[in-house]
Amino acid sequence: MLVLVAVALMIALVWSVSDGLALVAMLVGCGMAAVIVAGGAVNLAPEDTRAEATERTLRVATNTLQHLHGGLTAENARAICALLLPETNAEGIAITDEDTVLAYEGTIHTSVLPGSRNARPTQEVLESKRMETFVSVDDESQDFRPFSIGSRRAGHAFGIIVPLLVQDRAVGTIKLYYRRDLDIDRTQLSIAEGLGSLISTQLSSYELDRQAELTARAEVKALQAQINPHFLFNTLNTIAAFTRTNPTKARDLLREFSLFYRRTLESSEKTLIPLSQELDQTRRYLKIEKARFGEDRIVESEHVEEGCGELPVPSFLIQPIVENAVRHAMRDEGPLHVDVQVATDGDDILIAVADDGLGMDKEVADRLLADATEAGRPKAARGSGTGMALRNVAERIERFFGVGSGVEIVSKPGEGTCVTLRLADACRRLAEARAKDE
Repeated sequence: MLVLVAVALMIALVWSVSDGLALVAMLVGCGMAAVIVAGGAVNLAPEDTRAEATERTLRVATNTLQHLHGGLTAENARAICALLLPETNAEGIAITDEDTVLAYEGTIHTSVLPGSRNARPTQEVLESKRMETFVSVDDESQDFRPFSIGSRRAGHAFGIIVPLLVQDRAVGTIKLYYRRDLDIDRTQLSIAEGLGSLISTQLSSYELDRQAELTARAEVKALQAQINPHFLFNTLNTIAAFTRTNPTKARDLLREFSLFYRRTLESSEKTLIPLSQELDQTRRYLKIEKARFGEDRIVESEHVEEGCGELPVPSFLIQPIVENAVRHAMRDEGPLHVDVQVATDGDDILIAVADDGLGMDKEVADRLLADATEAGRPKAARGSGTGMALRNVAERIERFFGVGSGVEIVSKPGEGTCVTLRLADACRRLAEARAKDE
């Protein structure tokens, strides 16, 4: 339009000058100046808009980050909704997790209030992991229909649902509500998508920090569980007794004990070690305990499927379970048989530690398993001993091997116990470790 006006003014200017109409020429010249100024403003506006948008984005990013240190909680969601609503043209904004609405801020009426279950449109976005638009009557759960920008539907509310992704998993959504479909233009769609990406990135950062903290805590707990005073004192007393009756055995046992603790300290500083190294450490532990209780009191056996010994695993994975068997399953008389089996199961690898000791009833076994898999409970509510060792192992295999990994306990009083660790997709990790070595 400015170009057309400029052309018309140019023609008028030529005509007025040729006819000697000075006043008309002056007025036309003023018009030309106005067009030039307007054109300059149009050309500069995008740069100014981009600068303003950049400044606003940085401000929003900084402010939302401080509310996401604790993850996606109801309290954090409320603060973020209040913070983000003024940054859009939306009349309402909500944040959900995978199951429920965490927070809502705005003036549009909706029955999807904090604490309520996610409506169908939200569930579909969580499943598809794609941004969607919706139209609803009073409440998005009643009528979900994607619409085209520019369509008109009187009496409806309109909105945008954006998934929040962490490691390609939808952990929640952010939803923007509008009174009219015309309010949802390309800019609002871009803003909604940008806000979703921003929150997803910050949630991913929090998750990485949380996992790092979990790993460090698990390793410290594993080390503490491993170096327990009773085991230390009992071993030193055993060595002291052998110095009088069998000095050669005492020296051999002292070397094993020294190597055992050296490997314990070295393993605590590593994220992953070969499974074969973990099995070596388990054998050293049993050698020390056999010296204490008697060679005939503990009988161990081991079968590892060919190639599985190269699998990278978290340290202190098998030895704590074997230690539990020695401490809690041994009878007053007779040998305790401890069998360690490692085998592939499809894409997974199974590690089983079985004993023929005292065993336990199903209620006790179920409670130990529940304690092992409820790592998020407050510290004061947790147990100790066997439960702590299993919880330690469960936390770390879930951390390193992901969904599908876990612990299974099968036990019967008087017959023994079998603890099985499932390492999901471990065969792929094994193949990657072999390729790296080659």
